[in-house]
Amino acid sequence: MGKIRVKTFGSPEEEAQDLKKTKEKKEAKKMAKGAHGGERVVSLGVTEEEIAKEIEATQAPHEEKAEEKKTKSKKEKFAKKKIRSKRYQASVINLDRAKTYSLKEALELLGKFQKTKFDETIELHINTARGGISGNITLPHGSGKITRVAVANDEIIAEIEAGKINFDILVATPDMMPKLAKVAKVLGPRGLMPNPKNGTITAKPEEVVKKFEAGLMSYKTEAKAPLIHMVVGKFSFGESKLADNIKMVVSTVKPENIQQVVVKSTMSPGIKVQV
Repeated sequence: MGKIRVKTFGSPEEEAQDLKKTKEKKEAKKMAKGAHGGERVVSLGVTEEEIAKEIEATQAPHEEKAEEKKTKSKKEKFAKKKIRSKRYQASVINLDRAKTYSLKEALELLGKFQKTKFDETIELHINTARGGISGNITLPHGSGKITRVAVANDEIIAEIEAGKINFDILVATPDMMPKLAKVAKVLGPRGLMPNPKNGTITAKPEEVVKKFEAGLMSYKTEAKAPLIHMVVGKFSFGESKLADNIKMVVSTVKPENIQQVVVKSTMSPGIKVQV
């Protein structure tokens, strides 16, 4: 005689509970079988990968802010470290920054500043009333600077492409301009691209080269600001020659185009000069 299975009947709630437990056991066995038998197991809820992504997303903004703060603190640190030399500070004592000096007074004041061991260059910085001002000028006593002038040819273009620029002014014939177009991005930002306005595009380049080597200078306002920067001589020129050169610049640029003039030497502070 075989075994007799006796089934007892309880309340509906108990039966539902038993059915739930049975189902949970089957699910557990199924998952265990999948883990050992090579079947794919689908886990419910949040995976470890999702948790890792969530943590990374939470930490990223904080890390970016920390990096940004670190970069900012470095900039502030270097900005605070910018200290003028003792020579500069000693020169500033004699200078009234709020005052606009006559040309004679300004040049006399330059002579009172502490000197360096080399012959400092005298610079003129002009704030103009508008942009787009340009032209050529020959200073009465020269600039004291040796100007390197080159005439554009295939060899010069090859050197420019290789990163070599051994000239201060580049002169070109009209037929060379299409060839120079490929190095315009290099020459343009440096103000070295030949231009008909400053006389560097000509059919007679040899004549123009002689003029530039004799002291002819080009000037123009900056591309993004109404400013002109020019070298007007060396400290060794003396006040008289420097005054002649500066007066020539002012008359050439024209007083009505000028808002402010500042004169300085290589290592000195700037001095405001009356136009």
